Amino acid sequence: MVALSGDLLTTGQVAELLGSSRQQVVNLCERGDLPFVKVGKHRRIERAAVEAFLRPKPVLTRDQLKSLWLHQAVAGSLVTDPDKILSKARENLDRLLRQHQGTMTEIWLKRWQEKINEGVGGVLKVLASEDPEAVELRQNSPFAGVLSQSQRKKILESFTRSGWKRAA
Repeated sequence: MVALSGDLLTTGQVAELLGSSRQQVVNLCERGDLPFVKVGKHRRIERAAVEAFLRPKPVLTRDQLKSLWLHQAVAGSLVTDPDKILSKARENLDRLLRQHQGTMTEIWLKRWQEKINEGVGGVLKVLASEDPEAVELRQNSPFAGVLSQSQRKKILESFTRSGWKRAA
């Protein structure tokens, strides 16, 4: 349950929008798929949350998915040695920011700085998320050199063996 603002709907109204039963909406709320607030004993769901739920989820390209696999491996290194990994990322960021002054890349690199300043939790979310901002951030990653060449090779071989395509 989370605090929401805006146009609040009943579970019955949401069920109508989704073309489902009221109980299915309750189940979605309880699983955490739809954020809600309690008004008395009743659940209320923000219209924006329902609209977001209805939007098609982005499908990653092969390159984006490959990048996700590599960055998830970086996440493993980050949780075992956060100081070393964040230090390497900061060093890379400094160099990249000097190289990309005044470009679109600079904007993404500065966004990485914000994430790194949030700490390990903020960085982990970007490394493992499929949301559009995370996908874009990974295209301008400051984590070069974190994985060894042999690690990268093993990850990419595993990626290729996996068939990389998602089940529908």
